[in-house]
Amino acid sequence: MAVYRGKYILDGLGTISPEMEKNLDIAYEICMSYRPQFPCEMCGKCCHQPNIVIKPEEFERIASAAGVDIAQFIDGYLIRMPDGRFLLSKTSPCVFLGKDNKCTIWKDRPQICDDFPYAVSMFMSRVYLALVNPDADILDLISYMDGSWPCTRIIRSTIREKIEERRKDVAARCLC
Repeated sequence: MAVYRGKYILDGLGTISPEMEKNLDIAYEICMSYRPQFPCEMCGKCCHQPNIVIKPEEFERIASAAGVDIAQFIDGYLIRMPDGRFLLSKTSPCVFLGKDNKCTIWKDRPQICDDFPYAVSMFMSRVYLALVNPDADILDLISYMDGSWPCTRIIRSTIREKIEERRKDVAARCLC
């Protein structure tokens, strides 16, 4: 299993070639370009996702924000997956989603929540595939993104142009 930037798991790959890393860097830049363009509108829709990954280095911070000790947090809030990842056990909605649709641990939320939907593995991998395969339609690749969400509606309306613009960079590198 290859890991990109210390947190993006690329199942099925043993290593990342230098060329692949360059293209992943472009995909990452595209994904991250959305972050400053629009802040979270706190619609609460992403708080119903089933796979909220919590990294071990986040346990203490999140437990403290939740008002529980770390042992209680690990035993009562997490599931350890066979691949070693930890998932929040109480989702759909997330246990930390308040009645007002706002995160009750916002300033201490997990990194994946802060990254969503801009820089999560699924979106980034789809952007990468669209970059390196000129026949791929990014909108087909991200069909899982519900266009009714404020953030994903913006992504769906602008991503094709961003991909096309950066495909030129990838193609120019291949011609050298």
